[in-house]
Amino acid sequence: MFLWSLCGSFGHPAVLLLTLWFCSPGDVVDVYQREFLALRERLHSAEQENLRRSKELNLVLEEIKRAIAEKQALRDINRTWSSLSEETRLKLWNVSSSKSVLQLPSIFHHLPHLLNREDSLQPAVHLGQGRTGVSIVMGVPSVKREVHSYLTDTLSSLMSELSAAEKDDCVIVVLIAEADQQYASSVADNLKRLFPAEIQSGLLEVVSPSIHFYPDFSKLRESFGDPKERVRSAGKQNLDYCFLMMYAQTKGTLLQDDIVARPNYFTTMKNFALQQPSEEWMILEFSQLGFIGKMFKSVDLSLIVEFMLMFYKDKPIDWLLDHIMWVKVCNPEKDAKHCDRQKANLRIRFKPSLFQHVGTHSSLAGKIQKLKVGGHVLLEVRVLL
Repeated sequence: MFLWSLCGSFGHPAVLLLTLWFCSPGDVVDVYQREFLALRERLHSAEQENLRRSKELNLVLEEIKRAIAEKQALRDINRTWSSLSEETRLKLWNVSSSKSVLQLPSIFHHLPHLLNREDSLQPAVHLGQGRTGVSIVMGVPSVKREVHSYLTDTLSSLMSELSAAEKDDCVIVVLIAEADQQYASSVADNLKRLFPAEIQSGLLEVVSPSIHFYPDFSKLRESFGDPKERVRSAGKQNLDYCFLMMYAQTKGTLLQDDIVARPNYFTTMKNFALQQPSEEWMILEFSQLGFIGKMFKSVDLSLIVEFMLMFYKDKPIDWLLDHIMWVKVCNPEKDAKHCDRQKANLRIRFKPSLFQHVGTHSSLAGKIQKLKVGGHVLLEVRVLL
């Protein structure tokens, strides 16, 4: 006979499909049993899945609660930490940083104010792809100028003289050396607009220190009869270079933000470094003006940064570099001429200069100093050097 029955398969646990079958009464019972067994199995699986998801949700809730608790605890710790003196914070950091009996000096010994904020060593601005494994990293520190900025002109000059292969073998790092975060962000946005392809490819990177990176320069003592503003500027410049060197821990060249590069300058610098008869050199100079066009080996950067951090309050960068070389090779029992000959093995100058200074406006208001190179009068922007 023909019957309307439930002799079909369920297409879904919540839907019964009515199928026309020719079935005997025994077949109907068997079908019911099979379908209800299948339904019970699916319900059991669904229950197990719900239990598993419930456990996962509980774990997520616990993680959220723990994160909220840790954040609150961190706020309490920061409030307590901020109330401590710098000396006490430094002692606590020494105790907690290592189980060793002996403690090595670190950046926090020279700049203890960095312990006030956990983000003090994180860049406030950071653009780029983090390219590594290149032959040369070119650092371009730039500061705010009251009249005219030469930064974009310098970058255009540097990049226009690079071949495609050279662009793949270097990184240009712009350091916006200003605590004014609004200004630093505006400069970074402008560079992103002017050089989008260079940033995207990894050729150009832009960084700016945190406002908490710099100490209170008003507490610096006067030295060598210089006014406080001059001492402050020299101290800040030393820390600017330290930040840039710490960021660029590969082979690097330090330039300034107001120079024009000669054609083929990259390959010329690279070949000059590779052709040195020994590895004793410490500085290769590709410009004789101030701190323009100085090349350092990556392995020497840690030593240079450490020395600069120890004495950043006392002397400008060019004096400190000369002192490093004096310590390394000069014999106190010999005369100055012997010392100069020894230092000449560490500080080697390439001629003619690959970088020409073009700035006419100083980064210090009202400060302009004329320098002569090859019979031509140029204007050096860094009057402290």
